[in-house]
Amino acid sequence: MSDVFEPRIVVLAGGVSTEREVSLGSGRACAAALARRWSTRLVDVTERALPLGLDPDHDVVFSTLHGTFGEDGGMQQLLEDAGLAYAGGRVASSQLTFDKDATKRLLAETAHMTVPADVKFSGTNKPSAADLMAKLGEGVVIKPNCGGSSVGLSICSSRAEIESALATIEAGDWLAEQKIVGREVTVGVIQGQALPAVEIVPKSGVFDYEAKYTKGLTEYLAPAPIDAALATKLQGEAELAYSGAGCRDYARIDFMITEKNDCFLLEINTLPGMKETSLLPMGARCAGMEFTELVGELVSPAILRLVTRLGSGGAS
Repeated sequence: MSDVFEPRIVVLAGGVSTEREVSLGSGRACAAALARRWSTRLVDVTERALPLGLDPDHDVVFSTLHGTFGEDGGMQQLLEDAGLAYAGGRVASSQLTFDKDATKRLLAETAHMTVPADVKFSGTNKPSAADLMAKLGEGVVIKPNCGGSSVGLSICSSRAEIESALATIEAGDWLAEQKIVGREVTVGVIQGQALPAVEIVPKSGVFDYEAKYTKGLTEYLAPAPIDAALATKLQGEAELAYSGAGCRDYARIDFMITEKNDCFLLEINTLPGMKETSLLPMGARCAGMEFTELVGELVSPAILRLVTRLGSGGAS
């Protein structure tokens, strides 16, 4: 292999999920940043298939796909089958973390992490509001068990609100969670090392799709205004979740913090939003890492995996 070998970066964006538009924004931002250093092309994924023209001996894939066939292991499996080096979580960890209930159960059992109580159900076999209140209390969060961007999220504080949320559900796998009262924070992790926490303060009190993607509806406090001991605790919990779920390269871990500073794990995002104003980049800026440097840092392990494979003559 030549000492002047230069990889080509292929950024995947778009996809087939409800988060397609969010992904396109992430993809455009990352492709522009990566192009400052490497030969880069942006590919709009429009079907559940591996894009044509990828070369396992030259291309490194940086996926910004969100949701189904983005974060669930589907695209990752195709990349592995094709022998392509790619950034981010592998198949098994992607499948696990896409399932919020399975992730919480595993980390509660194996890493003794604190998680909200929940009830998993299908849209065709829904529990009653009374059943949920008996198990979880009057405050209940209802959301899809798989998926992101807070699509389908309902935060309920009464029986009537729970009944209303359940009435809109017709299909799919869902999660009803105990509502944790407190502050919502997120912690990025890069190669096992946690970034400073970012606090999320939606003006409506609910960090739903509208609050996430409508300018001015949410305030982000970066770094989160918390004391040093709690900041260290959160970072440790994030690193524990990252390791326990078998994540690779990078991820973003979401928590709720109570008044007593108890940290409740909500979920793990293995392919988080990656516009310059997204949460992971916010945390990185708090650590002195601007967006172009961050994206380069995220793709570098995958480049190293390709270079190592080519040097050894083995499979990636």
